[in-house]
Amino acid sequence: MRNVFFRREVLSWALYDWANSAFATTVMAGFFPVFFSAISQDISAERSQFWFNITLAGSSLLVAIVAPLLGAISDRGGSRKKFLVTFAAAGILMTAALAWVHAGQWWVGLLLYGLGTIGFSGANIFYDSMLVDVAKRDEFDLVSAFGYGAGYVGGGLLFAVNVLMAQKPELFGLSGSIAAVKASFVTVALWWGLFTIPLLKYVRETPTADAAPPMRAVREGMRQLLDTAREIRNLRVLLLFLVGYWLYIDGVNTVIKTAVFFGDRVLNLPQASLVTALLVTQFVAFPAALAFGWLGSRIGAKRAILIGLAVYIAALVYAWRWLSDAGDFYNLAIAIGLVQGGVQSLSRSLYARLIPPSKTAEFFGFFNMVGKFAAIIGPTLMALTPVLIGGATERDSIMAVSILFLVGGALLWRVNVEAGEAAAKLLDDGGKKA
Repeated sequence: MRNVFFRREVLSWALYDWANSAFATTVMAGFFPVFFSAISQDISAERSQFWFNITLAGSSLLVAIVAPLLGAISDRGGSRKKFLVTFAAAGILMTAALAWVHAGQWWVGLLLYGLGTIGFSGANIFYDSMLVDVAKRDEFDLVSAFGYGAGYVGGGLLFAVNVLMAQKPELFGLSGSIAAVKASFVTVALWWGLFTIPLLKYVRETPTADAAPPMRAVREGMRQLLDTAREIRNLRVLLLFLVGYWLYIDGVNTVIKTAVFFGDRVLNLPQASLVTALLVTQFVAFPAALAFGWLGSRIGAKRAILIGLAVYIAALVYAWRWLSDAGDFYNLAIAIGLVQGGVQSLSRSLYARLIPPSKTAEFFGFFNMVGKFAAIIGPTLMALTPVLIGGATERDSIMAVSILFLVGGALLWRVNVEAGEAAAKLLDDGGKKA
């Protein structure tokens, strides 16, 4: 099984996670929140936080709305790689364009960031679906984890360089930290584009039987989407898991995307402390994800995920009540890093147990679509809490996110994995309702 990592198509596929994770780390989690804070000094902290969170929610919502249909259309037309290239190219161009945004142009920065996020998220739909093109069914978990690991390492390495650029701009011939941040956006675009090339060159998309021309692909894609949704409705355990997953992974994504902005505008922590904390999270997450995989094999994926969600809730309570300085922020970074990768990877593995074995690609496509709706509720809750609740502060908005972990975890607790596996097998064997 170890040799699977050395297959050219597997390495090429994993390198795309290595490539685009630079956007997730340097841009989404790291520098854009700080950059946006710098270019939006002419508006209040409350207003800047509101528009920042609304942009996060809006871009995620747009992708979520179109993603299921695009996924189904690409399946019927045999064009997943073309869709991936289109979205990735858009994300790369928008990321590079951020380097030319200046102080006071905060709305331009938000627009480019929103479009870049759409490109990033949209491309991931088709990247995830190409797992079936590079791995056999019994290799899915291994290859999928390899991709996650490559993403953590690749994104973390470039982010480390970008942090050095921001902290020591003179070493790179840059005039200051903001110039370094802008240069970092360009490096992300180049990194993303360069390491996408192996996937384009060496990963072959599995030919679609009777591949449909564009208009027929649209019609049949819509029909396929409705058929998948109907089958998921009949798999009650799977549906329960999907609703729970949607809620708690929204919380996970919200924490990832808003932590630095919160630390900067609410806690007034120095930039160096914020980015260092993100580096800590990135490099803790890789070995912790592997350890969580082992824990899941010992006590079950569901129980391991619930442990991870409990850690998230404890971290939010700590941030709400006691978080005050950089040392506290580092402690939280370690805590989040210990569970972040584990919750993500084990959720995917648990889902794999609950779907019909003969329809893995189709159902994993839908799983990915549900994930795109994540990071909508959390940022919206954070944006609206100070607006709707009298006397509430930006710090209080943290606890609104804990609702997602509590409700999502409660639904996950009710998931009967054994019954879900049996129902999926029954549907696979006879097409009967579970």
